[in-house]
Amino acid sequence: MSPHPDKIPELSIIIPAYNEARRLPGTLDRIERYLTDRRLNAEVIVVDDGSTDPTADVVRRRATAWPALRLVSAPRNSGKGSAVQRGMAAASGGYRLFTDADLSVPIEELDKLLGPLHNGAAVAIASRGLRDSDVQLHQPWYRETMGKAFNFLVRLFVLSGVHDTQCGFKAFTAESAQRVFPPLQTPGFGFDVEVLYRARQAGYKIAEVPTRWINSPATTVRTRQGLQAFLDLLVIPGRVRRHPS
Repeated sequence: MSPHPDKIPELSIIIPAYNEARRLPGTLDRIERYLTDRRLNAEVIVVDDGSTDPTADVVRRRATAWPALRLVSAPRNSGKGSAVQRGMAAASGGYRLFTDADLSVPIEELDKLLGPLHNGAAVAIASRGLRDSDVQLHQPWYRETMGKAFNFLVRLFVLSGVHDTQCGFKAFTAESAQRVFPPLQTPGFGFDVEVLYRARQAGYKIAEVPTRWINSPATTVRTRQGLQAFLDLLVIPGRVRRHPS
């Protein structure tokens, strides 16, 4: 469903995309069906993070028949955190979700995040680390092991009590998004930790909810990006002190 031109969207969905021309058509089809079925007044913002494939063209063509869809383009590839930050800056919805272009967390899981936001939480995150989560297709063992080690270090040094900071399906109230994203200093895959750390420092309630998750074998995440996230983890508290919300 397209947002009414004079009405603030109830929801903004931000999709960071780098070389996602093959997967985006199916993802956008699924999101549009979901929004239409739910009769949600929503906008969808795809942030093209300096792609070298026709990602931007895919979005432009689709937007001609779907006015709720918008393209935001970065001049160069700057990282997922930077792309999500751009999308949040362009968003106008009362609630703001970012989701991966592969929909590893199905868009139908959105209700699980909106519920806590409607009931007082400022941030709601999907988590693969909770007992009731349903991980239907696992990552390769080395990536899953690295992810568990990363989350352990996050809980130990930065953000206690959060089981899974890296699942790419998170929702925010407009107020919390406008506070935690503008000063973001981590452009890569470690940005989730900084965003959640800023939210906790600001006193916002963070709800972590179990989710359904299906690994995408065609993921664009590279091992070096994961290693950079480990390095970012060490400096995030200092970055937040130097660049407060």
